[in-house]
Amino acid sequence: MKILIVEDDTRAAHYLTKGLTESGHLCDVAEDGETGLHMAISGQYDVLIIDRMLPKLDGLALVAAYRATGRNTPVMILSALGEVDDRIHGLRAGGDDYLVKPYAFGELLARLNALTRRAQPTASADTLTVADLEIDRSKHRVTRAGQRILLQPREFRLLEYLMRHADQVVTRTMLLEQVWDYHFDPQTNVIEVHISRLRRKIDRDFTTPLLHTVRGSGYRLGVLQEE
Repeated sequence: MKILIVEDDTRAAHYLTKGLTESGHLCDVAEDGETGLHMAISGQYDVLIIDRMLPKLDGLALVAAYRATGRNTPVMILSALGEVDDRIHGLRAGGDDYLVKPYAFGELLARLNALTRRAQPTASADTLTVADLEIDRSKHRVTRAGQRILLQPREFRLLEYLMRHADQVVTRTMLLEQVWDYHFDPQTNVIEVHISRLRRKIDRDFTTPLLHTVRGSGYRLGVLQEE
């Protein structure tokens, strides 16, 4: 998942980002409500985590303004205000869930997974298929020709992105921004290393290769058509 965290407490934002990143997710952080609203509207996120007490624009006002644009990305509100009326106000403002601080990270992660499952009602949102390769996002499961393939979190995100752009050339810049969340080129071979590992896992034991290098351009996932 790609997650936007709107939290003005630096320590709390770092705790969230660290835990979610270690769980295999990508995170962007905004430190005030106005910046958070701009990022939520202009970016593409699977879920938003918004603190209620924010500078420049209150968390509930942020959620209400975001919903007014017609967007339906799941929103989790975090707050130290835990009375019933507080939770009601949060949900009425447009939140999908309301978690009271302090919270257990495991519970937050479970709630995020539940939110994103509810936001993906169709099978096509959870399952991607290219030839005999299939990825099930909800179960975090990859198979080829019915055989289970075990991937690390970063490999899973890399494959998911390639499958979403099947038969298209995916550039290094696209992968850095969408899979590694780098908006600059760190000048390392991190992409090449992960592509090599992924290729071994999804192609090595099968007759038809699916992951191809397009020299000078990037990579493409799909079955090569004979000319």
